[in-house]
Amino acid sequence: MSEIRDLLKASGYSEKAIGYYLNKVNVGELSDADAHAIYTGPCGDTMEVFLRIGDSVIKEAKFQAIGCAGAFSSGSALIEMIRGKTLEEAEGMGEEEIIEYLGGIPPAKVHCTCLSKRTLQRAIKQYKKKLQSG
Repeated sequence: MSEIRDLLKASGYSEKAIGYYLNKVNVGELSDADAHAIYTGPCGDTMEVFLRIGDSVIKEAKFQAIGCAGAFSSGSALIEMIRGKTLEEAEGMGEEEIIEYLGGIPPAKVHCTCLSKRTLQRAIKQYKKKLQSG
């Protein structure tokens, strides 16, 4: 495991990002999710986001991904960042905030933060559409 950690560190991942990837933090499904979305980014990585929402606040969230260390670390960070936030606060979160929260990822992996953000936005959009159709 330390060899993988060393390789990721040399590639430009922060210790926090490495820990998220190696420990698969926030990875899983919510069988009783209020919102769910899946998105494949231009790079081919795919992310799935599950949200449990109450009073317009994200109470619980999980994600799954088929992708690289950047996708997993970005997904893990995003999930931690959105718990307890309103839908509007979560929607307004930017890629830079995710990167800052992680403490850095390689420049070539910044698109992974876009993947996580876009998947979240799709889940929230799906939830709002479901509320409107009642």
